Amino acid sequence: MRQLAWLHATPKPPPGTKRSAAKDQPPPISRMEKLKRDKIVPQMPPNPAPHIINRLLEIGLTEAAGMGSGPISWQAIDAWCNRTGIDLPPWEAKLIRSLSVAYVAEGRAAESENCPPPWRAPVTKREMEVELARLRAVLG
Repeated sequence: MRQLAWLHATPKPPPGTKRSAAKDQPPPISRMEKLKRDKIVPQMPPNPAPHIINRLLEIGLTEAAGMGSGPISWQAIDAWCNRTGIDLPPWEAKLIRSLSVAYVAEGRAAESENCPPPWRAPVTKREMEVELARLRAVLG
């Protein structure tokens, strides 16, 4: 979940920098949107329990809370169980809630441009090509 949150986050320049104050910046995009634009398929860590992740995605990764998003509530988990007729064992409900908490926390941390990915696969040939093209564009 942390990898997914990192990919969904939209990095922002550090406050107080010239880039954060600049008005002529293009609209910010998420890391996932940037990868799609560069035609790079994001690599994800192995998922030993896809049914749990599928349930979390059905319930929702987050829900509205205050002035942003927060982890899914126990009420949302319970409502999903009642509506679908699936009686989750307590350990699975706790795990789903914990995954949502981790998603929200990583999403907030990942708004920093300098936040490293929580998981990294070996660099692909396409990623290398994109980075080399960017370097050539900058260095000439």
